[in-house]
Amino acid sequence: MKGATTIQERLKDLRVERHLKLEELEAATGISSSALGSYENDKNNNKEINHGSLLKLAKFYGVSVDYILCLTENREQANTPLSELHLSDEMVVLLKSGRINNRLLCELATHKDFIKFLADIEVYVDGIASMQIQNLNSLVDTVRHEIIERYRPGEDDPYLRILQAAHIEDDEYFNHMIQDDISAIVRDIRAAHKSDSESAPPTTIVEELKQDLEDVANFKGSPLEKQAALYCKRLGINYNKLSDVEFRQLVHILEKSKFFKSYVSQRKKRK
Repeated sequence: MKGATTIQERLKDLRVERHLKLEELEAATGISSSALGSYENDKNNNKEINHGSLLKLAKFYGVSVDYILCLTENREQANTPLSELHLSDEMVVLLKSGRINNRLLCELATHKDFIKFLADIEVYVDGIASMQIQNLNSLVDTVRHEIIERYRPGEDDPYLRILQAAHIEDDEYFNHMIQDDISAIVRDIRAAHKSDSESAPPTTIVEELKQDLEDVANFKGSPLEKQAALYCKRLGINYNKLSDVEFRQLVHILEKSKFFKSYVSQRKKRK
């Protein structure tokens, strides 16, 4: 996920959060659905939103104009004094530096399980549970020694091996626990951003190529046309919209590739 949000994304997010269609937003604000759609269109980065529409949208969504314009990330806590956040100087410098994804950091910190994650870290850092773990290990060791003294079992005795396995390493225990905490949080955030434009596509390159090959296999045309059609699909070109001149130019370019097999350069009429 990217760190910054665009005005277009922010307006669309605000509308989608309320499960509104453009026509429903038009009825609520008086702004035409065509204008609202253009405000949310990523291709219209340079389109200006008039002052009246900004005020109407900000009032309807219950946010500030600065929030819509991405000048702040705060919807409700505007101009909160820095002293109330209890941040160290180093943290303030880091947040202002642009070296980290502040948006992602906010999503991590506001996740429902983040407090548990911090609590588990605090328990480990402060050594609160280490004494209890050591006491349990001592109890296990005492029982093991008593069994050895009383029954003289061999080293391969299954009960001794169970007691040995029951010995807990506090570092390993907390590492697993903390790792489970953060993994669950990151999975949730990843799932929430699957539809983002910058996220990896759900299909792999191999799957896409396999589908393209299957489509070309059913393509009606000469071997030359089929090969040209495959190149077009891989390049995102609509082969059926190529003119005869464009086709000959394409073939001329492709024939320069060592991967392109030369056939009779007579283009048959496509069906």
